[in-house]
Amino acid sequence: MNRFTMTIAAAASAMALATTAFAGDQYVDETGFAVSGYDVVAYFGLAQSPVGQSQPAGVPGKASITAEYNGATFAFSTEANRDAFVADPARYAPQYDGHCAYGVAQGGKVPANPNLWRIVDDKLYLNITDVVVGFWEEDIPGNLNKSEGNWVSIDDAPASDRTIPKFTSEAPNT
Repeated sequence: MNRFTMTIAAAASAMALATTAFAGDQYVDETGFAVSGYDVVAYFGLAQSPVGQSQPAGVPGKASITAEYNGATFAFSTEANRDAFVADPARYAPQYDGHCAYGVAQGGKVPANPNLWRIVDDKLYLNITDVVVGFWEEDIPGNLNKSEGNWVSIDDAPASDRTIPKFTSEAPNT
């Protein structure tokens, strides 16, 4: 590799890291935790229900087992889950900084309920209400395409400060 190519590669790497560092704020509700204190790694071990059926409830994290990422505190049910998260937080953190995936498809940042989740292409997506899940699941690929297009322009907007409707977190446990 010549010097010019190495310089271009280094500049591209620096820009990618800078983009990651300036990500928008994670959604944090009244619990003070990301994803309302639920264990984001645990979702990847839960059996997913078919589209149109409710997912199993998320797994509450523990206030004593936490990690920081994207300016927020995440809680975990086990130290092994925390360690997996710390090793690769981008793999486990919910998409759109924990905001509702359908809300992002519609062009805004709204809160998301940790019990209204789905993993698509090994990425965790959350939604705000059962009704919204229905809209999102009508066309998951189309809604993800809209979300990805919208996210570019709303990522750096402040995180939602709204309360999750019809939801009270039981997490994190002590």
